[in-house]
Amino acid sequence: MHVAIAGNIGSGKTTLTRLLAKHYKWQAHFEEVDDNPYLDDFYNSMERWSFNLQIYFLNSRFRQILDIREKGKSVIQDRTIYEDANIFAPNLHAMGLMTNRDFENYKSLFNLMESVTKGPDLLIYLRSSIPNLVSQIHKRGRDYENSISIDYLSRLNERYEAWIHGYDKGNLIILDVDKLDFVANQEHLGEIIEKIDAELHGLF
Repeated sequence: MHVAIAGNIGSGKTTLTRLLAKHYKWQAHFEEVDDNPYLDDFYNSMERWSFNLQIYFLNSRFRQILDIREKGKSVIQDRTIYEDANIFAPNLHAMGLMTNRDFENYKSLFNLMESVTKGPDLLIYLRSSIPNLVSQIHKRGRDYENSISIDYLSRLNERYEAWIHGYDKGNLIILDVDKLDFVANQEHLGEIIEKIDAELHGLF
C-alpha cells in the first residue's frame, strides 16, 4: 500500500503524514528538508540554484519510490515526484528562474524516471488558501522560508489546482485544510481517517 500526501508549502503535509503513519502503523517517508544542502541557497538566489534544488528533490523522491517498491511495506509519503515535475520545476521555468536548457534536461530525466514507476494507490491533496499557507509558514518559523512571496505561493496554488484537476494516477481524496484542524481537533482527524478507510476498502 502506497499512500502519498500532496499540497503547497505550509499546507500541513508533514504533520498529517506523521498522524496517519501513527494511526495506520505505516512507514513514513518524509521530504528531505533539514538535510537538503540547497534550500538556503535557493531561497536566497532562486535563479542560480533552482536546477540544483529540483534535481536534488527528483533524485530523493525517485530513491524513495524504489525503496518503497523494494521493501513492499505499507508506506505514506510526504509529497510526490509528480509535484516536482508538474508544479515546482515548471513554475520556476515560467518565472524565468530556470533556463530552457535546464528545464528540458530536467523534464527528460523525469520522463525517464516516470517510465519505470507507477503512481501511489491513494493520493491525498491538501487544498489551502494563501492566507492559511502564510499563517502556517510563519508559525513554523523556518528562516529560509521567510523570503517566500505571496506571488510565489499563488503561482504554486494555481499549478496544484490544474494538476489535481487532471490527476489520473490512482485514487484521490481532496481535503480543504482551511476548514480542518487535524492537530487540535480529533474529530477532524477522525473524518479524514473515515474518508481514507472508504477509499482503501475500495481498492480491494
